[in-house]
Amino acid sequence: MPSEISPTARALRALEVLQTRPGTTANELADRLGVTERAARRYVEILREAGIPVSSARGPHGGYRLGRGTRLPPVSFTQTEALGLVMAVLDGHPDADGDDLVDTALGKVIRALPEDVGRQAAALREHASAAPDRFAARPDTTVTSELVAAIAARRRVLVTYRGESGSEWVAEVDPWAVVVRYGRWYLLCHSHRAGATRTYRVDRVHAVEHTDRGFTPPDGLDPVAALEEHLGTGWQFTTRVVFDAPLADVAPWVGAQMGRLEAVDDGCVLVGSTRNPAMYAQEWLASVPYPFRVEGGPELREAVRALARRFAEAVPDP
Repeated sequence: MPSEISPTARALRALEVLQTRPGTTANELADRLGVTERAARRYVEILREAGIPVSSARGPHGGYRLGRGTRLPPVSFTQTEALGLVMAVLDGHPDADGDDLVDTALGKVIRALPEDVGRQAAALREHASAAPDRFAARPDTTVTSELVAAIAARRRVLVTYRGESGSEWVAEVDPWAVVVRYGRWYLLCHSHRAGATRTYRVDRVHAVEHTDRGFTPPDGLDPVAALEEHLGTGWQFTTRVVFDAPLADVAPWVGAQMGRLEAVDDGCVLVGSTRNPAMYAQEWLASVPYPFRVEGGPELREAVRALARRFAEAVPDP
């Protein structure tokens, strides 16, 4: 280790070694500090003089250890680590609010971060909305950071996106919000390429390029509600399902991603679209405990027929 390193710096390095490797011997500490064993013992004494309890023991399980109640230096995070921490909290604890202990603790961590690191973490926390977690699909933290920065600055961006089929394209978008839904991260935006609202999976965004063009998000935008509603429209296969029950009874069983639910006569009708009729029938419609009939969407009708045949075959006649 270069001779110009000060004794204070070596003492702090010794503290770091003891934090991460309890039981380090004087010889091991000397190797890590690049000094003699005698000098290593001196740096341990410096720590003790500073009020840091360092115990020592002989034998095969001996070495130096920090005592209980040791006040350690502040924890430091890189920008990527800080963003990963915020993302993990949103993934695993999406319903946190200002009175929640997890949310309060996260706020303290962010306020303690250096300004340049904390700014990105605070922006992510402010501009990312979450719905309850169910699955995991973690996007790249750098891409997420770039999107959140654009949302906070209200600047249009160019996103390089790879679709489910593997095709890749560049879209110019006004990024309205990042929304975490069931463990998947979505960008809710206005696409100038499509001239319409779009939702992009953030884990499929491979690059973000900022522009100098600004934008104004819609008034009163509710990112989670807007995403849920948008996920139920614009897909390949149309759907229309009529329920023989009042809207108030059916509504708790129908998510916005299934489409738009409206009252009609003595029941209600669900109009939407899907890219997966089989999943729509098996996972969504089958869970609704009210009579229904599929009036629109030949693909959904066939998916429901196939599901009905499976159920019928599962319970053969006596």
